[in-house]
Amino acid sequence: MRNPFGSSATRPYHHGNLRQALVDAASLLVAERGLDGLTLAEAAKRVGVTGAAPYRHFQDRQALVDELARQGFSRFSATLAAAARSAPGPLDAFIIMGQAYLDFARREPGLYRAMFSARPSGEIGQDTHAMLIEGVAAMMAASGHPMNDPEKLALKIWALAHGVASLEAAGLIDDRELAHKTLLDGVAAMIKEVMDEASPGKSG
Repeated sequence: MRNPFGSSATRPYHHGNLRQALVDAASLLVAERGLDGLTLAEAAKRVGVTGAAPYRHFQDRQALVDELARQGFSRFSATLAAAARSAPGPLDAFIIMGQAYLDFARREPGLYRAMFSARPSGEIGQDTHAMLIEGVAAMMAASGHPMNDPEKLALKIWALAHGVASLEAAGLIDDRELAHKTLLDGVAAMIKEVMDEASPGKSG
């Protein structure tokens, strides 16, 4: 019987890694066309297999999007964690993590778009969320203003970082140093607000 995926001459891809190859192809498609431009058929075409082949690994398009987001957040969390470990203390860690955040969005535009454009199921993204909360808690404690509930501030900072990264991706911020400064200035303003609220008797 003829191989439905073609011969090695016409289908040079090694199918032992087809699942990951489809994820990689999906990342490129999202980077080029946005999430709406991703289909299983187009991912299969990029990899060099028939349109039926992806269904051996993904039930449907959403399953591929979910895996793309899962891998994206996994790599994203690892990137931020490595950045934090390289810093001498909690305050420096947050500054370095901010730069690592923007660098990841530039380096992996397809993954980043999928991470925040899709609505993946399960606990995807929760590790990153927890890491940011822990980072904020450590930073505020080191500054002499420990917080009982740092989640609100962590979400504000995450929203700012995502906004800066998205504006840069859209070409509305075309200077990397300006992007990083915008993020740092915004974070500093948020921290000052928290400190002022904790010390109402202080002016400025």
